[in-house]
Amino acid sequence: MSRLEDCFNVGDFAAAARRRLPAPLFHYIAGGADDELTLRANTEAFARYDLVPQYLHDIRKVDMRRSVFGCPLEWPLLLSPTGMTRVFHPAGELAVAREAARAGVAYSLSTMGTTSIEAVAQACSGPKIYQLYLLNDDGLNLHMIERCKAAGFDAICLTVDTIVAGNRERDLRHGLTVPPRLNLKNLWSFAQRPHWCLDYLVGGGISLPNVPTPDGGDLGTLAAFFAAKMEQNITWARVERLMQHWGKPFVIKGLQSVSDARNAAAAGVHGIIVSNHGGRQLDGTAATVDLIANIVDAVGDQLEVVLDGGVRRGSHIVKALAMGARACMLGRPYLYGLAAFGQPGVQRVLSLLRQETARTLALLGCANLDEINRQHITVAGKLPHFLAGTDHPPLSTTLLRSVK
Repeated sequence: MSRLEDCFNVGDFAAAARRRLPAPLFHYIAGGADDELTLRANTEAFARYDLVPQYLHDIRKVDMRRSVFGCPLEWPLLLSPTGMTRVFHPAGELAVAREAARAGVAYSLSTMGTTSIEAVAQACSGPKIYQLYLLNDDGLNLHMIERCKAAGFDAICLTVDTIVAGNRERDLRHGLTVPPRLNLKNLWSFAQRPHWCLDYLVGGGISLPNVPTPDGGDLGTLAAFFAAKMEQNITWARVERLMQHWGKPFVIKGLQSVSDARNAAAAGVHGIIVSNHGGRQLDGTAATVDLIANIVDAVGDQLEVVLDGGVRRGSHIVKALAMGARACMLGRPYLYGLAAFGQPGVQRVLSLLRQETARTLALLGCANLDEINRQHITVAGKLPHFLAGTDHPPLSTTLLRSVK
């Protein structure tokens, strides 16, 4: 499957990306930390919940519009910040930002992005969020924030779960370096992908133009820079100072507990993104879809709560909305589309997910997002009422016995 029109879901795009990218780069996108338990759980956990349709409703027009973090969206999706995007395809962040605007969703630019704040602002007419990694020099942090102000970004998203780098064994196993370099571990993998190699060489290499360093974010010094500069003591007082300096919607990404969510509400942030960094940081944490309802119940009336992690279908988005999430974020799906087919790949990924989301809402009997609620979702495999609270064995066990 090598043609764009033959890709019908995220899995198809992942397979296409795997064929185009050298192995170290594909596994950098696809991999997680340690045993990748959380990576897998993020997606698999959606299957623990069944949808409950309610028919005989007027669904001739499904309205998915919603404002999230001050950004007007055509449907409840934000594109997660992803670092070093131009490594996967020379069109990079600009292609993704343009397609986000076309699709009516928000685009998030990473501190580790390979395109500048200013270039993204010029190319993207839609909502824009800047994802901030907090450095231990507030002068550098404020410099990035001032650039976002001048460029007209709509919100700042502070990521707080990367104070220590996750143990990503796939990167070690495949010999990944940044920028990519040939070595004995990966030489054959790169040699098998001549089209990627040509694109990378013609593109003239990459840098990190949003990292405020004297060398302009040269990747050759990136590891040393972040080892020395990444803040490992992020306090709520620090958050409040940054929030006041920014003066627009300020969001925290990476929270996973009710207590942290309550602290965020007390600090006055505009919203939080419930995220485990796609399973790339602390392995063994819960799938975010299993956390979202409790956090919404605790703080959903005080701030906006968005789910990030494991979204691969429009039905996943709808399940999160039913639990109370304001919207969802995703990163890997659009990277697969970009890596395999460039900007048209991103466009098709978003188009398919939008169609799936609208179709799922219609089949549930929901004509707009305000109608979706917890009556539309239940625990998968839940016993019917006539068996609940009885001594009957589970229905599945009874059925199995009957066919033996």
